[in-house]
Amino acid sequence: MCVFGQLHRVKEMTTMEMESSKFNIDAPRWDQSTFVGRLKHFFNITDPRTALVSEQELDSAKLLVDSCRAGSVPPGTSIEQLHYAKKLYDSAFHPDTGDKMNLIGRMSFQVPGGMAITGCMLQFYRTVPAVVFWQWVNQSFNALVNYTNRNAASPITLTQIGVAYLTATSTALATAVGLNLYTKKAPPLIARWVPFAAVAAANCVNIPMMRQQELINGIAVTDENDNKLGHSRKAAIKGISQVVISRIAMAAPGMILLPILMERLEAFPFMKKIRFLHAPLQVMLAGGFLLFMVPVACSLFPQRCSMPVSSLEPELRESIVKQYGEQIRYVYFNKGL
Repeated sequence: MCVFGQLHRVKEMTTMEMESSKFNIDAPRWDQSTFVGRLKHFFNITDPRTALVSEQELDSAKLLVDSCRAGSVPPGTSIEQLHYAKKLYDSAFHPDTGDKMNLIGRMSFQVPGGMAITGCMLQFYRTVPAVVFWQWVNQSFNALVNYTNRNAASPITLTQIGVAYLTATSTALATAVGLNLYTKKAPPLIARWVPFAAVAAANCVNIPMMRQQELINGIAVTDENDNKLGHSRKAAIKGISQVVISRIAMAAPGMILLPILMERLEAFPFMKKIRFLHAPLQVMLAGGFLLFMVPVACSLFPQRCSMPVSSLEPELRESIVKQYGEQIRYVYFNKGL
């Protein structure tokens, strides 16, 4: 019986190895044309636990992914191991360049990083110095995230990064401080919503400014087989607009609903006795919102965006039609996150 069990185990392992050797690691695990499929994908790669994975393990995951792409999967590797390696790879390495992204800029760090900053912005909103400090911290964090998740096919200079950072920070501060002073006589709840207004306004500036090269020179577009066809400014506008909407949607539920919740909670006598716990409580609640909203917001639009050839700039459209005729109806590009 033991021998038969061992033979079965050997046969099972051999089957798994054969399956893993034929495994297409770049094939989407879930259908990316549907919101639910994208949501499962982003729940997978924005998992905050991947931010705790060691550099050595990330490098090993990249080696395994590269080996699988080359068709030489190490013996004994299971499908589950390949899925996990791809999860780590997608969470830590840029989809355009394959380079490892900095930890703070990764989407998997959005929950731990964003919850601390969001919680503090919502807690310390009453004084101008506190508003200035936390909006500056938030815009510094956002600038790094935006740069990290840009479309890397469009390079940006240090000067342009600096201008984008200063412009977005100035916009956030002007909005926050201006509304803070304007709402002094308004109901307390209105004043609690000022940080969200500042964040939304800054996102409308920060992301386009950080990715200005794509708006000026166009974003690289390809056919469905990733053959480069040219650069399109219209595609850049579409992709960047979707990213702005996603980022605002990511922040909205927590920064709109959490002030209402805290306004109600602070009315209870027991909450007045533990004022020192209000900030930690807001940080934890903000984390709860972001845990769900980061993957939801990233899933609103496909990361590999598409656009009809008929909607492109006339010169690019003519170039594609001249070279390929009517074979290519859509172009594709990475909109970034």
